[in-house]
Amino acid sequence: MKINAFTKTYEGRRVLDFPGMELERGKIYAVIGANGSGKSTFAKILTGVLKADKGRVHTDAASVGYMPQKNFAYRMSTKSNILLAGKNEEKARRLMAELQLSHLENKRADHLSGGETARMALARLMMKSFELVILDEPTAAMDMESTSLSEKLILEYVRETGCALVLVTHSLQQARRIADYALYFHKGQLLEEGSANKVLYIPEKAETKQFLEFYGA
Repeated sequence: MKINAFTKTYEGRRVLDFPGMELERGKIYAVIGANGSGKSTFAKILTGVLKADKGRVHTDAASVGYMPQKNFAYRMSTKSNILLAGKNEEKARRLMAELQLSHLENKRADHLSGGETARMALARLMMKSFELVILDEPTAAMDMESTSLSEKLILEYVRETGCALVLVTHSLQQARRIADYALYFHKGQLLEEGSANKVLYIPEKAETKQFLEFYGA
């Protein structure tokens, strides 16, 4: 699955310069880097939420699923929000059970907590099968138990669908737990990429090493 090269500029300042790459289906790609490194901009451009300035962003994925940092909930029940993505009630109930949302199925989704909303949004996305999935900090609002449940479901989803999954995460521990590959962004550049074990444990670039040391590697 190929992603073409592209750039993004804000107010005359280039904030992202992506060289392009190939994604392998059935694999999880963790995108790591400090705040302002271009991670979320990268995710938004892949999904079409933002437009690149130079280079036509194109993937050969027939379908793309996206879970943004800020999750939305319609003024209807939790179950109804999830069913917006597909009318398979059995699947919706299974996803709610796996994410411990069953007791909230009739609660208005716009009254959920931040962590509950994130779990609801993840369940809603997983009602469909996509070839490419982009998750931007999907577990940032969750506690440890919910994060563990979500990571398990993410792994199951990738196995079942064979999708390529891009995971933007601030958590190096999460990247180490579930990612196959890691992409380190630094000041808008894809500075280092490779297997998760290599990038997250024995990186080549000095900037990557400093980042890992600073964030408690």
